[in-house]
Amino acid sequence: MTRAAGTPGSPHPRVPLVDRLVAAAYSAGWLVVRHMPERLAAWFFRALADVLWRRQGRLVRRLESNLARVVGEDAAGPAVRELSRAGMRSYFRYWMEAFRLPSMSRERILDGTYAIGGELIFDNLASGRGAVMALPHMGNWDVAGAWLVHKGHPFTTVAERLRPESLFERFVAYREGLGMEVLPLTKQGGGSAMAFGTLAKRLREGRPVCLPAERDLTASGVEVDFFGARTRMVAGPALLAIQTGAALLPAVIWFEGDGWGIHIHEEIPVPAEGTRQEKVAAMTQSMAAVFEKGIAEHPEDWHMLQRLWLDDLLDEREPRPGGAP
Repeated sequence: MTRAAGTPGSPHPRVPLVDRLVAAAYSAGWLVVRHMPERLAAWFFRALADVLWRRQGRLVRRLESNLARVVGEDAAGPAVRELSRAGMRSYFRYWMEAFRLPSMSRERILDGTYAIGGELIFDNLASGRGAVMALPHMGNWDVAGAWLVHKGHPFTTVAERLRPESLFERFVAYREGLGMEVLPLTKQGGGSAMAFGTLAKRLREGRPVCLPAERDLTASGVEVDFFGARTRMVAGPALLAIQTGAALLPAVIWFEGDGWGIHIHEEIPVPAEGTRQEKVAAMTQSMAAVFEKGIAEHPEDWHMLQRLWLDDLLDEREPRPGGAP
């Protein structure tokens, strides 16, 4: 007897309507926005950002709470309120560019990117040594990835699994179309996808890996001091550097006028002494310090619309946040 679609145990469970609508909206974005005149697309996404900013919904309030820690001001004050407006515009610029990026020329990306410290990547790779670039959610990380690919260095990264599965597959296809190898963090239906082993293999082959790294509120995250409070960050970049001998290079990215800025910072060395856990903790704290400096210099381009600090997790009244993939 064949199961009806959508019943428990069905190989094709029914996708909730809201998930189907979200997937359809993203698909429409990639289909329509890339063909719009750039000025019109920029105006539309800027206007949309302003509408949501004025409504001051949950995600905007969370952004303001996070930015308040960065600039040391009251979250309800005018300075943070204006900064959050710039932050929402920056966040929506990311999405506008994401929808247009598949049709953006190599010349536009290379000519429009202002890079500091790129030789730190290229020199390590030229010597046959892998490089782990760890970065916060800032600016346009997809453009930064496309820049690295166009420089002749396709890389491997990871992606959180989204709902519905068709949306996750679309994002994977989008980033693979830019020249990235994308590994899922989890298997479909749950469970680890063992991405760490593949990342380590790529690094031992002398290839680059890029990882978002400023947020991991799971038990495996490493506690660090960040803007005067405790949070957890991803242990993976430090662990990969320790295990494979690859260079750990923290990076910060931002919007630079109509283009993009990238700053690759000096390598974070593996401490000579201590247990593996102590080495990971020290390296992750050093990584956090680089992120802290970069975010303080470009706070409007830090797209953290989620809870980040551990004391924020005590507020159980806030629903579990979403975010950009």
